Amino acid sequence: MKVYIMTDMEGVAGVTNWDDFGSPEGRYYEIGRELTTREVNAAIEGALEAGATEILVVDGHGHGAINPLLLHPEAKLLTGRPLGYPFGCDHSFDAAFIVGQHAKSNTDGGHLCHTGSFLIEELSINGVSVGELGCNMLFCAYFGVPTVMVSGDLAATEEARALVPNVEVAPVKEGLKRGSASGLTGTENKLFNGAAIHLHPEKARERIREAARRGLERRDEIGLFWLDPPYELVSRTRPQEGQPGGVAVNRADDLLELLRLPRRHEPEG
Repeated sequence: MKVYIMTDMEGVAGVTNWDDFGSPEGRYYEIGRELTTREVNAAIEGALEAGATEILVVDGHGHGAINPLLLHPEAKLLTGRPLGYPFGCDHSFDAAFIVGQHAKSNTDGGHLCHTGSFLIEELSINGVSVGELGCNMLFCAYFGVPTVMVSGDLAATEEARALVPNVEVAPVKEGLKRGSASGLTGTENKLFNGAAIHLHPEKARERIREAARRGLERRDEIGLFWLDPPYELVSRTRPQEGQPGGVAVNRADDLLELLRLPRRHEPEG
């Protein structure tokens, strides 16, 4: 049984903000990498308990978040840049996990929520609002691969359940509800939703391991999140440095083609 694991950092327990954890310039970046890698290892352990025989981990965080020296030895790692859709996924996989996920832009109670970057106001495909989570679930579904487990902050796991109601989830922290960040600049948005209550990392890993095992055991009953073609993707950006927000509209008949298209945002109106 072959398992695909997409990863991110902002949804990991103990990762408290972007500036300190999210990039190599941050003072806690290496701690963030360790916290992320150990949560991924917990998902791997759960997968192995459920009978997985081959596991591919994708380092999906922009600057990289997986420390290969700490990664579980039973997993292979896809890392390096540039990376693009479908990030190594194909029809050979039996199930997918998403670990360390944050909620989409403007989510009330989402911790460090954004969509691709803190500059994006909203992203939709065929009128359905999606974030990185939804896009990841979609490209897995393109190959018939169900996403059976999602871990991250509570708002991200609720987002997953809204797309696939019976997916296994492992919430590891909970952002404080402050309303929507709509209309803020990218810099303001980055700082807007920084407060959260975190599980201890060891407790978070226990929760992830159990959810991963259950998800893989239940894979045949967990549905796909899917949207039928033709596709229209609409992306809107926030105002920034005195400039108004912009909009980009892309259309395609194939999902991967749609996700790969460059997004050229033009001022609205």
